[in-house]
Order: sequence, then C-alpha cells, then structure tokens
Amino acid sequence: MSETDQTVSQEDLAQLQKQFSEIKHSINNALAVMMALSEMSQRRPDYAEKLATTVLSKAPQIVSNLQEFTQALNEKAGVKPGVAGESR
Repeated sequence: MSETDQTVSQEDLAQLQKQFSEIKHSINNALAVMMALSEMSQRRPDYAEKLATTVLSKAPQIVSNLQEFTQALNEKAGVKPGVAGESR
C-alpha cells in the first residue's frame, strides 16, 4: 500500500482527537497559571520567582506534549520520522 492509499480509521481519528483535546486542556491550564502569576507579579514582585519557576517547568512539558502528539499524528498518517515539519 502506498502512502497516498493509506487512510486513517475512525478509531484512530477519535483517538487523535481525544489526545489533542487533552493536550489543549493541559496547555490552557499551564498558560492560565502563567498569566495569573504574571499579573500577580506586577502587583507583588515576590511572585516573579514563582512565575519564573512555573515557566521553566511548564514550558518543556508543553513542548514535550506537542512533540508526542505530532509523532502520533505522523505515525497515523504514515509519515516517516524527520520528514514532516522539517525545516532544516
């Protein structure tokens, strides 16, 4: 079967949609915390350290989640590793 003949099953699509929804929820939560801490640090400078700590811990988690989703999406689409979205 060639790559153009490959289709994503309804099950696979539902699984990807669920995974996307979970990642979106996780990112929204992380950003909400960062925004709240950012606003608080404008009023109370002692919150700046907590904001920095949160950003340093949450940002890599967001990137990792997006990479995992991209990998799962590429696997379902039959895209070979290192090809999709490659800009180098």
